[in-house]
Amino acid sequence: MPTTGGGVEVIAAPEDLLPLALSRPHDAIAGAKALLESGPAPLAASIAHQASGISLRQLGDVDAAIREMRIALRLATKSGQRRREADVLATLGATLGRAGHGKQGLACLDRAVAGSRGALAGRVLIRRADVLLVLGRHQEALDDLRGAVTRLRRAGDQVWEARSRNYRGFAHLALGSTRQADADFAVAERLYAASGQEFEYAEARQNRGLVAFARGDLPLALGYLGEAGQRFEAVGVVWPDLAIDRCRVLLAAGLTTEALDEADRAVVRMETEGGQATKKAELLFTAATAALGATDPATARERAEQARRLFSAQGRAWWSARATLIQLEARHQGGERGPQLLRRVTETATRLDRLGAAEAPAAHLLAGRLALVEGRRVAADRHLEHAAKLRRGAPPLARAASLLGKALRSEAGADVRGMLAACDRGLDALDEHRLTMGATELRARATAHGAELARLALREALQRKDARQLLLRSERWRATALAVPAVRPPGDGQLIADLAALRDVARRLETSGEDLSTPAGAALGREQRRLEDAVRSQTLKARGHDAAASAPPFDVEELIDELGETVLVELIEVDDVLYAVVVRDRQVRLHTVGPLSAAAHEVERARFRLRWLARGRPPTGPSLEVIGARLSTALLGAAAADLGDGPLVVVPPSRLQALPWALVPALAGRAVSVAPSSATWLWARRLRPPNGRRVVLVLGPGLTAGRAEISQLAERYPAATVLAEGAATAEQVLRALDGAWLGHIAAHGTFRSDNPLFSSLRLDDGPLTVYDFERLRHAPYRLVLSSCESGLANPVGADELLGLTSSLVPLGAAGILASVVPVNDPAAVPLMTALHGNLHAGRSLAEAFSDARTTGGDDPVAHATGCSFVALGA
Repeated sequence: MPTTGGGVEVIAAPEDLLPLALSRPHDAIAGAKALLESGPAPLAASIAHQASGISLRQLGDVDAAIREMRIALRLATKSGQRRREADVLATLGATLGRAGHGKQGLACLDRAVAGSRGALAGRVLIRRADVLLVLGRHQEALDDLRGAVTRLRRAGDQVWEARSRNYRGFAHLALGSTRQADADFAVAERLYAASGQEFEYAEARQNRGLVAFARGDLPLALGYLGEAGQRFEAVGVVWPDLAIDRCRVLLAAGLTTEALDEADRAVVRMETEGGQATKKAELLFTAATAALGATDPATARERAEQARRLFSAQGRAWWSARATLIQLEARHQGGERGPQLLRRVTETATRLDRLGAAEAPAAHLLAGRLALVEGRRVAADRHLEHAAKLRRGAPPLARAASLLGKALRSEAGADVRGMLAACDRGLDALDEHRLTMGATELRARATAHGAELARLALREALQRKDARQLLLRSERWRATALAVPAVRPPGDGQLIADLAALRDVARRLETSGEDLSTPAGAALGREQRRLEDAVRSQTLKARGHDAAASAPPFDVEELIDELGETVLVELIEVDDVLYAVVVRDRQVRLHTVGPLSAAAHEVERARFRLRWLARGRPPTGPSLEVIGARLSTALLGAAAADLGDGPLVVVPPSRLQALPWALVPALAGRAVSVAPSSATWLWARRLRPPNGRRVVLVLGPGLTAGRAEISQLAERYPAATVLAEGAATAEQVLRALDGAWLGHIAAHGTFRSDNPLFSSLRLDDGPLTVYDFERLRHAPYRLVLSSCESGLANPVGADELLGLTSSLVPLGAAGILASVVPVNDPAAVPLMTALHGNLHAGRSLAEAFSDARTTGGDDPVAHATGCSFVALGA
């Protein structure tokens, strides 16, 4: 939300302190102190105290600010200057309103409006609008601001005209008029820049970020907010509104944990350093919203109740109703149902309707859900009809939420066609939202918004036992983030420099042997975190592709034609139950497998046993054959007998991606490819290899067995580019791999579950991360990664993956061999040698890998090593 005040740098007269209070609040306080020490007359002293009050308010000490302004008001009255008195009354009223005393603030402001004319009246109207905005009375604020803009423009007062436009833009934005809001913010920005108002220029940039957010352009919003943060920091101000706005954008981007962390940090900072009571309430509301998005209903209820109490005490009905809705949504998320909750939600929805809050449709959606559970069909229909109403020009996320309401209403009315149409339109809106984002991470996380729409359509296909529709509906919202490659962010040169610096810091931290508890190690650790934040921040700002870049619709018949004699099994999770759709001999059949939790449990048991054997531990406990049989039952059930014996493509859900498929008896001894979606496999299958047969072999440092591995492969590929012994640097490796026919990297790998895009391979100059791989123009046609856990990825969003291998798929990698558990390095050497022998003979990657696994004989470590890799893609 905007603020009042302004600034110039040179103090030639007492009046210069007032514009300085916002531009450079610390300097204004110092100037006011110096003026007061000179024993000025009441008029000048009033100005000094007012400037101090404005500055203290901006620095968070609101109680001290109010004391200064009351002194300023007494001195203004003593001076006999009615204009001075009206100005101070307006500043005091605005500050009282910001401190949660809205009634007192408006009383002061009403007196100030009555006692002012011309340009001064315009300034006073801005401050009254400020309090009205805090109270959620947006239309009244807009009426005041229209009068303020007219008066100040006529008076030729650029700074205050800028402020009036900044406020008016905010009022337009609150009422949903994004075009008018951006026009006002743009003019305010220009006027602030011309007047040297550094703080308020930053605020205008922040508000333009809000417009971008309201329009659904999250990368642009993050860019504006990032620049605003840098400018606030430059003038020495910590601005709580920025944390609030960033949290809103992060939540829309699916970055729920980051949003909650940022909100909580801002609350703690305000509790320790002080600040405006109104802002504390808004921060608590933001934290509650973030906790709800992070599926933490207990924290959401606690924060929302704290916020609601503050809002109620401050007379802020609009905010209080919104906080109540968060409490009720948290109760629902925590599992509560029943008529009492339905009654409270219905009351809140009615209240939000009356207040004109944008959250009203969400309240009606929740009421509709609860009414359906209670069997109250008429009430449910009424609420879902309200939820389905759409404001003109609404952004994609709002349209998708509206269409979810329509889909639920159609489902309740047994209108299957209407329900599916609403689901399709809602997912189309989310496609539009997703394609605005260039970062793979944001596109992947954004799919969470469409999970329920996709699930409704999947349930309908299951109810009809329609295997083709189930496959089609599964593919509609699966691995969509991989449909187009990531976009390099603006300022790509800075990104490359930061990635290089990050590699250097990570290498120094590793080679120095410094622990993070030592001063030197701690300093390197802080620098590493700073650089990681910088890399991620730049990447998230990348704008997306246009709609034409979206992948074509998935076609089951095209898949069947391309499969030929190959069998495909796609595992689909609906309501925690696993189903298998088998495509074989041009037939599509459906099998119910069982609980997803049972499958996930067996996967972890298998991974544990492979890790145990990789370390050379004795093979105690169940054998790999027994574990494989359990995997088959939990993952495939009766579908295992429906897979034939030819080449196989497996499409698992994201939660089961780290699966050693070679352990499953029905898959042993056959060529198996694993893909994140059938559409991805189909796309990879149609890729054509590059004209040349360029081979790249890379050896990272500290891999003893890898030396023998690369030496043997170099003999098989005499013309290969070999990068080792100090030559395996990030830039040289990327340059060599770009567009290669075959790449093989023997290097230590690290999977980062906290941020999968910083998963890396260790090269001579430091870690090569996923962010580095995304700089490739064309991934190698085939890539072999003999590194530990190089095939791991993190499940995010609805059914998406983030990791080292997933980033290479949209860049043109037709096939990747990678491990899903740590492997025994010496045992991997003969496996890799045999694999390349088969590739050299013209076998596909999956065929070459299947045959290579037999070279280990009965050796348990060799067998475990062969089962630890998977062939990804086609």
